[in-house]
This record gives sequence, C-alpha cells and structure tokens, in this order.
Amino acid sequence: MTFWQRNRVIAALTAATVVVEAGRRSGALNTAAHAQVLGRPVGVVPGPVTSPSSAGCHAVIRSGLGVCVTSVDDVVGLLPGRFPEDADEASAREHPNLVRVRDALSVRVDRSTDEVSAASGLSTGRAREVLGELEQLGLVARSADGWRRMRAATGRG
Repeated sequence: MTFWQRNRVIAALTAATVVVEAGRRSGALNTAAHAQVLGRPVGVVPGPVTSPSSAGCHAVIRSGLGVCVTSVDDVVGLLPGRFPEDADEASAREHPNLVRVRDALSVRVDRSTDEVSAASGLSTGRAREVLGELEQLGLVARSADGWRRMRAATGRG
C-alpha cells in the first residue's frame, strides 16, 4: 500500500479528520482532502503564523475546507451523530438508536426502511420511527426511493 492509498483509507475509516500540524506539502493535508471529498468533517488546530509547519493548517482554514478547532469540545462537535448534551432523559435514552440509524444511511444512495432496519439492527417499525425523528432534525431526507443521510453544510455533522 502506498502512502497516498493509506491516506485515503484513513480518511474513509474516520468520522472526522483533525489536522494538528501540517506544512504546505503535507500528508496530513492529503488525508484531509480525501476526508473532505468523502463528506467527512475536517478540523484544523492552528499554530503560530510564523511557523512553516503550520502553513498548511492556515491554508485549509482560509480555503474553508476545514474549521478551526481549539478545544476538545470543538473536536467532539465535528463528529456526526452528535446531539446536544442538554437533551431530556428520554432523548438521551434514544440517542444510540438515532446514531445507529443515521450511520446506516448513505449520503449518496437511497436506502429503504427495511435496509435501514437490517443495517441498524432495529425492528422495521422502530427504524421507521427513528427515521421520522431524524427527518424532523434535518439529518436525513426521504425520497420516493428511500432515505438518505444529509451532508453537513458547515463540515459539522
């Protein structure tokens, strides 16, 4: 496996990519570019503006391909399927099902309720209920062909 292939695999396996330090020509930037193409959020930790090893990070932020992260909360905020911590107890209990169903969907291919049910491990009826909740939250969309996960508009999921 080549260096470039490895970067594509890393980008595909992650829920979000965070670049901590990257010069203008960096493998980390290549991984971030692959993540962005795959619809994964990209975060960048800015470094000193005088440091050559931060030049790539600053370029990503300027281009809008990644968002600036300065804390653990910023990184956690990048993760898809994250819901507000102040949700009530009932919502907190349902959180795993919301994540399971959303993760069973694709941003490119419509999936039937039965397919979502099988992929998420939930009954068809429960998957249908959760899909309705996700649709109300604007995280999924329904079409004549099935359900599809919505891409995050700002790089946040």
